[in-house]
Amino acid sequence: MPASPDNPCTACGACCAYYRVSFYCGELSGGSGGRVPVELTSRVSAVIACMKGTETGNGRCIALTGELGKEGISCSIYANRPTPCREFSNWLADGTPDPDCQKMRARIGLPPLSPVKTGST
Repeated sequence: MPASPDNPCTACGACCAYYRVSFYCGELSGGSGGRVPVELTSRVSAVIACMKGTETGNGRCIALTGELGKEGISCSIYANRPTPCREFSNWLADGTPDPDCQKMRARIGLPPLSPVKTGST
């Protein structure tokens, strides 16, 4: 989560402490060409891994550093994070806040995100 005024994650981290972060095992480091550190993961099945701490959901990802809802929270493997983390967006294509993000923010006492302007509006 690079520090940026446009990145609300740097003062949140709620989704990283709630959802199971599962992904294809080809993303794991150690011979397969992947980049996610294998030592920070658990095996879900023969082809699926997940970040440690998130195995059953409602658990904090091992790569999350800092305090939820506080400035400076971050991902210790940001450059090597798995696909679900790379693909998650706080806003939908039309600029409205992602409803799941809004729920997670409310869960830890953060205010909702405002819509952003997009090129299509």
